Amino acid sequence: MNKRIKKIQKLLVDKNVDCILIKSKSNKKYINALTGSGVNVLVTRNKAFQIMDGRYVNEAKESNTEFEILVYSQGGDYISKISELMNAEGYNKLAIEGNQILVKDYLKMEKVGLKLVLFTDELDELRKIKDFDEINLVRKACEITDYIFDEAIKEIKVGMKEYELSAYIQYLAIKNGASQMAFDTIVASGVRGAMPHGRPTSKAFMNNEAITIDFGITYEGYQSDMTRTIFIGEPRKEIRKIYDVVKEAQMLGISTIKKGSIANEVDKAVREYIYKQGYGEYFTHGLGHGIGMGDGEFPILNPKSTTLLEDGMIMSCEPGIYIPGIGGVRIEDDVLIENGIGVPLNKTSKEYIILKEK
Repeated sequence: MNKRIKKIQKLLVDKNVDCILIKSKSNKKYINALTGSGVNVLVTRNKAFQIMDGRYVNEAKESNTEFEILVYSQGGDYISKISELMNAEGYNKLAIEGNQILVKDYLKMEKVGLKLVLFTDELDELRKIKDFDEINLVRKACEITDYIFDEAIKEIKVGMKEYELSAYIQYLAIKNGASQMAFDTIVASGVRGAMPHGRPTSKAFMNNEAITIDFGITYEGYQSDMTRTIFIGEPRKEIRKIYDVVKEAQMLGISTIKKGSIANEVDKAVREYIYKQGYGEYFTHGLGHGIGMGDGEFPILNPKSTTLLEDGMIMSCEPGIYIPGIGGVRIEDDVLIENGIGVPLNKTSKEYIILKEK
């Protein structure tokens, strides 16, 4: 049985529960189970099951032999199957992912007599320290991301639309080994740069304005996430000032990401620096989030997070300043804690990238 399933089984013992039902895509992916919505994973203290209808059986048999397969017939349901199994094994206490269960399913589980224990971050905590293979996959995703960025900016010119650049980035991603984008690409130019999550529109690029590009890819299940703010022609004075502050803040964040730091202390150091430069009210989000398979990755870098940072953790460091009517700047790297210090996995320059006016 794989070591990740064993980690979950140890968690069951530590939390004094018999089994856990896993429905989230990222946690199923983590233990190499099928990720389809019709596949429910049940891990007990000594076994692991994939519970499904007949649509998934052949794929399950071909893809993984570590799980026993339980199939329910058309018109049946996975809850009855779980109840039968737990009764047969003498189990009663079932952990569930609190943010994944529908109310109707929760009520049915109670009705069939299962004693439910809500898990919140327990499985995410198990994933926060990456192993050697995971680190190498994130490293490769970042390497591909750097290459895509270098190729994409060669095509940027005045008059090109934001969504054209977004589409070209996606084309380059798939061409160079990505299975998909990690999230919807952000391209926000000019005054739209004041929108931290500005999705691409038909707005055309203009001379002397900033373009914020935030994208990531998925490579063999693992993701990257990088942001750079670039310019066509010389940036305006106010945006140049903002850029310098964000760059210094981002580098401060990376130097503060290290073994033994507390996540909210890293966020605080960056936030205080930006505040002292007069832009505190315009840094409107947390400093970073965990990098890995996607949803639920720890650690989170924000004012409330008390996570102790450790070797093997990977997180984004992405301060930004966003001023309505003027624009914004964000710079982001994925940072691995290795031998006690934060090491950026992205190699793309953070110096000014000023494209010639075309």
